[in-house]
Order: sequence, then structure tokens, then C-alpha cells
Amino acid sequence: MSNPATSNKLKVEATAIHDVLVIEPKVFGDERGWFTESFNALDFAQATGLSVDFVQDNHSFSKQWTLRGMHFQQEHVQGKLVRVIAGAVFDAVVDLRKTSPTFGKWAGIELSAQNHRQLWVPPGLAHGFLVLSEAAEFLYKTTDYYHPQSEVCLAWNDSSIAINWPLPSGVLPNVNAKDAAGLSWDAIPKF
Repeated sequence: MSNPATSNKLKVEATAIHDVLVIEPKVFGDERGWFTESFNALDFAQATGLSVDFVQDNHSFSKQWTLRGMHFQQEHVQGKLVRVIAGAVFDAVVDLRKTSPTFGKWAGIELSAQNHRQLWVPPGLAHGFLVLSEAAEFLYKTTDYYHPQSEVCLAWNDSSIAINWPLPSGVLPNVNAKDAAGLSWDAIPKF
């Protein structure tokens, strides 16, 4: 990570993928527990330099070793602000933007209820996650509506991308039929 930025309430770090940001909100805690603003448009814009309009919130629950991804929409392209509110996941992105200096590269980060980290995934990236804990609840805000007709799935195990999923030896991820039939890097559309 490099190029950290801060606001009064947010710490922002760049990742190995161009424009993908790790966002850490300030957490206020005492003997009673803790409080954080999970999203504030003004603070987000000040800390990231981005002005985004979120139109949809999604919430998923998944069991350990469930892998969801690598998804993107060819039309109605979505930016996503993702976080975990229970458990822990390994969150991964692949850059599909032909003009990006990190085109064809991937990056991953652990997001958990304990670390409160969020990940900004700009439009033009494939996104997915692997559940590391016994179960996890995953929340994400999107900048466009879900459009099933334009959804595309990059194979989670494509050898040319070679995401290093933190699976224990001998454990295969639990994927649904759509994710199991994901397309190769050569077959998917790019931006």
C-alpha cells in the first residue's frame, strides 16, 4: 500500500491496482463498545477525491470457504464500496480496463468485522470474495443497479490471472453453477 490520505474520519490507502482504495473509517470505542460512520458522502469525497452516487445496497450471508466471483457487468457498469459486518473474507479484484496501468492484474485484501476496512472497487473491475471465517456477512453499495442480462463471470481460478486464494491445502471452494462456469481471461469482454 502507498500514498495514504486522511480526513478527519477516514484513512485511505492505495492498493496495487490503479484506483482501488482501502478505506478505514475512524472507530470510536470505550468500555460499552464502539461506533463508526460506515459511510458519509462528504467525508468519502474529501478523503478519496471521488464524487459517487450509490443507488443500491446489497447484503449477503455466506458459509466458510464459499467463493463468490469474479463478477462484473458489461453494461450498467458498477463501482462498489464493499465491507464485512460479521466474520472475515479475502476480497479480490481484477483490472479489466485496457487503458489502466494495472490492466490484467489482481489484488486481494482481508476485510473483516474486526478491522472495519472497506474497499472501493471502481467500475471496470471483476470482483469476488472467499469467506475465511465460519460465516460472513458482506455489504456493498453500488453506483448502478443490478442488471442480470449484462452480468459476466471471470473464472475464479483462471490460470492466466492466478489469484492466490488463501485456501487450506486440500480444500476446494464452495461455488455455485454460475461461478463454476466462469469464462477465461481471453473470453471475457474488457473495458
